[in-house]
Amino acid sequence: MPHMPFRQSVRLGQYLAKQKLLRRDKFPLLVELEPLFACNLACVGCGKIQEPAATLKQRMPVEQAVAAIEECGAPMVSIAGGEPLMHPKIHEIVQQLLDRKKIVFLCTNALLMERHIDKFTPHRDFAWMVHVDGMKERHDASVSKEGGFEAAIAAIKLAQSRGFRVMTNTTVFNSDSPQDVIDVLDYLNDEIKVDNMQIAPGYAYWKAPDQEGFLGVEETRALFSKAFGQGRRKKWRLNHSPLFLDFLEGKVDYECTPWAIPSYSLKGWQRPCYLLDDGWVSTYQELIEDTDWEAFGRGKDERCANCMAHCGYEPTAVIATMGSLKETIRAAVA
Repeated sequence: MPHMPFRQSVRLGQYLAKQKLLRRDKFPLLVELEPLFACNLACVGCGKIQEPAATLKQRMPVEQAVAAIEECGAPMVSIAGGEPLMHPKIHEIVQQLLDRKKIVFLCTNALLMERHIDKFTPHRDFAWMVHVDGMKERHDASVSKEGGFEAAIAAIKLAQSRGFRVMTNTTVFNSDSPQDVIDVLDYLNDEIKVDNMQIAPGYAYWKAPDQEGFLGVEETRALFSKAFGQGRRKKWRLNHSPLFLDFLEGKVDYECTPWAIPSYSLKGWQRPCYLLDDGWVSTYQELIEDTDWEAFGRGKDERCANCMAHCGYEPTAVIATMGSLKETIRAAVA
């Protein structure tokens, strides 16, 4: 992936080479770990806090979280939620994963970062992943909180001053214009100077309060083609493989590989992916062996019709990149 630290890219390449040698056709690249569902925001594009009150009070034990990652063997972990900083032992989960040589991203809306940042220590395999869904007006509307944008930017600057790697994640909806995307990525890239940025079209998550704001496939391709034009795509420090960015623009199409970014939460391993919940199983082996993976994806399941989400298609692009010398070189120099 471009702009990923070289050492991490090498580790990912070694991991993929090992899977090929072992002739594994399904393996995890990254786990979406959700150690709680509770959140301090009620974003219009998410429905996690609609879980029952008893579920919202639960916090995953440190040992359970670490054991799940150890079981599946994924080299990278994205800790999400809910809001992970509401978990009283989130710093212990992070440290134990780092001790096991995992690459860890802590996803947060950043409202609690100043209060908890002293519990964390900068590490070459750790990055804050702060959600910034546009410039001030757009972001605050997305998270349904006045002042959310300023709080996120202040937290990013604080983390940078402490020596942490900081990344951002921006979700795009059909109310966003190409200029909206350009404005926020220019700002994060050039003014705030975050280490990397991720960008993704919002998926029609069935519990989300707002069901009208999600992009269709053609809308997504048109929006990203315009936003990425005039050399901007090369300028921005995007934490995506060139092939995934090609996919967003509609230059290539891929099959979804939902097994490559599995989701583990208080309910277990989510089948088949982070965005569809067709039940949960207790072990990663059950998830892989007992799920009909051929039943999902565009043209197979109507729920997947408009999905171009990172969790389904980025791993396809990464695997395609690593399987091609030409694309590996392209990713390295992008």
